[in-house]
Amino acid sequence: MRVLFDQNMPVGVRKFLTQAGHEVLTSPELGWEEFKNGVLLKAAEDAGFDVMVTSDKNLKYQQNLTSRRIALVVLGANSWPVVQSYTRQILTAVNAAQESTFTFIEMPLPPKPRYKRPDSY
Repeated sequence: MRVLFDQNMPVGVRKFLTQAGHEVLTSPELGWEEFKNGVLLKAAEDAGFDVMVTSDKNLKYQQNLTSRRIALVVLGANSWPVVQSYTRQILTAVNAAQESTFTFIEMPLPPKPRYKRPDSY
């Protein structure tokens, strides 16, 4: 399957998708870093991509996918320390992607460490 990564996707995701047999290219590699939303989806479809992986959660609301030939897999985060725990879900979503579909993978961020007050002097 041909997979397009939107900007800011962690490199580790590309590695495991490539190892699973997918062809993965990034929008900056193709000179598409200035393309936004509909223009990017159209360029990806015209170039024969099957699925686009992004962390742009608003894309579902900004684009009508019913007439699209490309599938969207949207990650709930784009930080590798968070995303690496979801490699199985990402691979499953990419493998199952069908044209005109949208799959969102929820990725809650870990809680921030609580501030600990220093002991009194």
